[in-house]
Amino acid sequence: MNVAIYARVSTKEQNVNMQLLELRDYVSKRGWARAEEFADRMSGAKSNRPALSALLTKAKARKVDVIVVWKLDRFGRSVQHLVNTIVDLNALGVTFVSLRDSLDFSTPSGKLQFHVLAAVAEFERELIRERVRAGLAAARKQGKLLGRPRADIDVLRLRKLQTKKLSERAMASELGVSRTAVVHALARL
Repeated sequence: MNVAIYARVSTKEQNVNMQLLELRDYVSKRGWARAEEFADRMSGAKSNRPALSALLTKAKARKVDVIVVWKLDRFGRSVQHLVNTIVDLNALGVTFVSLRDSLDFSTPSGKLQFHVLAAVAEFERELIRERVRAGLAAARKQGKLLGRPRADIDVLRLRKLQTKKLSERAMASELGVSRTAVVHALARL
């Protein structure tokens, strides 16, 4: 069983030792082998944390079977980030344990809690999607143009480039627009 411990404090002045001591004790009591430790000293609001990224990379490579954290808020601040990450870990076969929150997704009750959390996250995503759709519909009703503005392409210049048998990418580079804009302009011609 490959166990990984993740600890985090918000500032460089704080110390992760208290978390690590409790987590090591928990891992030992569970009878798991010595765990690899990952620790960040930065805000949990930042999703790009070096130790967390290294841990998740190991998990994706299937070199971790269990991740143990002191508390959920040490792992992440956003409910959506937490649940999405835990869902991804679950799909990889990685068990997630939050010591202080009494969440152990390796147990039947922990699996139930996980499914409840996942359902709440899915509900939250659907609410966000619904609000975005309503906002787009309201903007359309007000006559607002949505999406990226069409690239202004000199048609005469485009035709000249086309006669030179240049690739779409080369034409785009000459015109200073994206390849997709060239494709759409050629389709309109």
